[in-house]
Amino acid sequence: MKTVSLTDVSGHLPGEPVPASFYTDHPGAEDRLRDSPMFRVPALRHHVTGESNVDLVERAVQPLIERHGRAEIRAVDVLLVHSQLPDSPIVGAGTEVARRLGLNPEWLIDVANAGCASFVHMLQLARQILRTTEARTALICNAQTAAGQLFTQSEVRRLAQAAIPGDGCGVGYVTTSAASPVLAVAGRHIGAHGGDMTVVLEDGRRYWEPGRSQLRIGFTEESVGTVLERGNRLVPAMVAEVCARIGVPTAEIDVLVTNQPNRTFLGNWRRSLGLPPERHPDTFDRCGNLFGAAVPVTLDLALRSGRVKGGDLVVLGGFAHAGDYAGAAAIRWGGASS
Repeated sequence: MKTVSLTDVSGHLPGEPVPASFYTDHPGAEDRLRDSPMFRVPALRHHVTGESNVDLVERAVQPLIERHGRAEIRAVDVLLVHSQLPDSPIVGAGTEVARRLGLNPEWLIDVANAGCASFVHMLQLARQILRTTEARTALICNAQTAAGQLFTQSEVRRLAQAAIPGDGCGVGYVTTSAASPVLAVAGRHIGAHGGDMTVVLEDGRRYWEPGRSQLRIGFTEESVGTVLERGNRLVPAMVAEVCARIGVPTAEIDVLVTNQPNRTFLGNWRRSLGLPPERHPDTFDRCGNLFGAAVPVTLDLALRSGRVKGGDLVVLGGFAHAGDYAGAAAIRWGGASS
């Protein structure tokens, strides 16, 4: 069986950091749910100001081109793209990413599911394709543009949920090599939790129908409690499962990189797994909740700051939406570090 590696990652954060006061000082900013563990406000986040998902991917891939060469990136066999807020309801971002980057991949998949843990899901997909076909390289891309678009709408901006997300993009270069071998990946799609994350329009219309109400996430106090309970349980369980597959106790993880939904989850996850804060990079106060882009962006920042070293056991983990997917991947890091 071919060895597959997460050879490199890179990221991009658009624009200048946006302070919490952009939301908390907005006229009519509400206090309801503001003190919930789900919605304690990060200090900073980034917003797109007209950039598309494809724009962010194009910028995030540039460091990979600089490190590996344009010809090598253009020759990728597999392109996987996840966009948290799609640019078009009809055509995925993948074909435009391929056009912008000059790619002609044999495999191109726009991945709509796995949300905040979609980088792990796409890594599992890329690994499977590379191990079972003649494909040798893959590019996996996570773009997030909802913060500067959906959550800055005039009525949504005043809600507690609006201050949490940030925008950005992270990409991974996956190869059939032993550069940074993916030791194991575990993922679970949990059908019983499907559909529990909802969007709301106050006038009851469907999102594509004309109207004036503004799309928002359908959080209630009850649903927030449900998400907290599931998230606290699912991520440590999946990380423990992937560690068991490679025969390593969770306390021996050198670097744990997770999605970054809020401070409560981050603290509970590392305590559950027996890890100190220095082994669990935290970008929440710098970037907010980057949804699916959080794992690759956080890993990229950890690499560039020297927190990941050659030979480290790096475990990626996260969960999606209201708990309809959770996954983890174990990697023996030996790839690019800057």
